[in-house]
Amino acid sequence: MALDIELIMNQARQAALEFRQLDQEATDRIAAAVYAAGFNARVELAKLAVQETRLGIWQDKVVKNAIATRLVHEDIKNLKTVGVITEDRHREIVEVAQPIGPIFAVTPITNPTSTALFKILIALKSRNPIIVRPHGAARKCTIKAAKLCYEAALAAGAPEHCIQWVKRSSQEETIQMMSHRKVAMNLATGSVDLVRAAHRSGNPTIGVGPGNVPVYIGKSADVPFAVEQIFRSKIFDNGTICASEQAMVIRACHARQVHEEFAKRGAYFVTGDEIDRLAEVAFNSSARIMRIEVIGQSAVKIAEMAEIDVHPETTLLIAELNDVGLTSPLSYEILAPILASYTVQGFEAGIEMCRRINHHGGLGHTVSIFSRNEEMIDRFAEVMNAGRLLVNQPASYGALGGTYNALQPSMTLGCGSGGKNITTDNISARHLLNIQRVARRRVNECIRESLDLILDHEHTAEDEDRRCLND
Repeated sequence: MALDIELIMNQARQAALEFRQLDQEATDRIAAAVYAAGFNARVELAKLAVQETRLGIWQDKVVKNAIATRLVHEDIKNLKTVGVITEDRHREIVEVAQPIGPIFAVTPITNPTSTALFKILIALKSRNPIIVRPHGAARKCTIKAAKLCYEAALAAGAPEHCIQWVKRSSQEETIQMMSHRKVAMNLATGSVDLVRAAHRSGNPTIGVGPGNVPVYIGKSADVPFAVEQIFRSKIFDNGTICASEQAMVIRACHARQVHEEFAKRGAYFVTGDEIDRLAEVAFNSSARIMRIEVIGQSAVKIAEMAEIDVHPETTLLIAELNDVGLTSPLSYEILAPILASYTVQGFEAGIEMCRRINHHGGLGHTVSIFSRNEEMIDRFAEVMNAGRLLVNQPASYGALGGTYNALQPSMTLGCGSGGKNITTDNISARHLLNIQRVARRRVNECIRESLDLILDHEHTAEDEDRRCLND
């Protein structure tokens, strides 16, 4: 059955018109209701997501759902999104917030419910209707999340069709919706090809880029602490967050202790031809992309796929590598409990290795460092191309914001020009507003004096020209 795209878009457009009539109090009431509905269903939705997708760990998806609802709502609940939001009497400029219009949101298989809850919440807080297109393998749980939010929004006074969802759509239909004239913006989270298609749609798009996050363990690092943080981050939801660490770069003086600390936590170090077998099941070298079969799977299951004999309680697979790129496929982003490891002799060598890893599929996203040397941290920040540079914290939690730092809580992480995105921000409701600036007359005296001097000079030159012609 063909999708009635025009009906969906007309309903979204009507909802957008009705949304514009709401004041801040009504808007906040709707956002609070949506937050509560999503947060209260966080466990149910997490279990549904794992049941349907067979990816990740449901307890960890509960945490993701909580971040997407409670932390995000706490961050945006006092944000002005209606009418006058700032007044600068000195400059005589008033800023007025306006909704942008219908949003088309693509959600991924890795974070199907948390991303849907997040995008719905920030859309409604900014008075924009939203159309959710779930990943085909996460359709049921994503739609369940959207329905819960929609029912809560309607009960709180939101317009009809403020939240819509697409049960099924072909690739062609998805592209048509991305490109539709009534779509104000695409919020695209998913595969590289899908995000690129959204950027080519002709409509404004906020997309994301791949992670491939390097973490540097410096000479001054507290090694047991660093390993614990990296370990907790990398095994979180079986590595399905794009900001989770993909490769460790270790100062040689710490290599042995780092390995020992990981071994205490159930990590298995892949060696010899095991590395090749693991790479074969984890990465498609011809397509230059991770294999979907390993995404969000446990270390034990992945080891079994690669015919590697590990202990039944193995938590993480670590591969010691020397090179970056297609000759070492495990150096690319793989959203699973697989971690590449490199040993370097000095700080500059560590920076160079992190840059190489970052350039192979992670530009603009996130990098991480464990160090107590502020000078080295500053130097690291200067040379890395990343929207988020995380210091002494687990990357997967840290990049999402609101837990281990004061970054804006978000499930959509911009990667800037490096990742072919429009911003490096953690995306939130403020990115879904058009800001009008009312500028009252206020003559700039310095500019006027300069213009008067220029005009006086021009008049003097014209008089000189006339005298020359008369002579």
